[in-house]
Amino acid sequence: MTSRSPAPRSRRERPAKPALTYEGIVDTAVRIMRAEGLPRVTMRRLAQELDTGPASLYVYLANTAELHAAILEELLGAVDLGPLSAPGDWRERLAAILDSYTHVLFQHPSLAHSALLARPSGSNYLALVEAVLALLHEGDVPDGQAAWGVDVLLLAATAIAAEQAGRDQDARAEAEQGALADALRATTAADHPRITALGADLLSGTPEQRLAWILRTVINGTLVTPRPQA
Repeated sequence: MTSRSPAPRSRRERPAKPALTYEGIVDTAVRIMRAEGLPRVTMRRLAQELDTGPASLYVYLANTAELHAAILEELLGAVDLGPLSAPGDWRERLAAILDSYTHVLFQHPSLAHSALLARPSGSNYLALVEAVLALLHEGDVPDGQAAWGVDVLLLAATAIAAEQAGRDQDARAEAEQGALADALRATTAADHPRITALGADLLSGTPEQRLAWILRTVINGTLVTPRPQA
């Protein structure tokens, strides 16, 4: 007795799929990233999750890089901008905002690397840029230096997050750090006088202490370093 294949189902009897929207696509991408990591967030994987073809997604996003920028934009909503309106020295409040931005990236290590190239342009990113500029203005940083400084400040914070995230993910990082410490200790004053003089202090401090110092160094540099003349 031959088995009969099931009768084809009419499209009219199938439940309608929700219409694609930019917000829905990004929300799904963030969900995949949280569950599977950023490398898994591709147009093909996203299309599979949304039960559509990859070509349908290109109406909303040009490529994977733009998709990752959209994910970053979504997560920037978690940056604490409260210090903007808080009392206290403007430098400390600016450092607090940049610290919050860095820790948002710390929570998503693969995104920290992508953020070095991603250029979000949504409301969350603009709010972050506006907050940084407002505090630079409060500190009487000249407009030209502030215009260039906001880029340097965010780049420094992003690079710190990417470096730390890379170390946390790489099993070899601890061994490499140990090898570097051994190499520094083995130097002699005859060959490397300044390394020998500074010794263990070259690797001293916690990541949090170094982050705080780097952010304040870049903030102070933005205040006192004039832009080159055209």
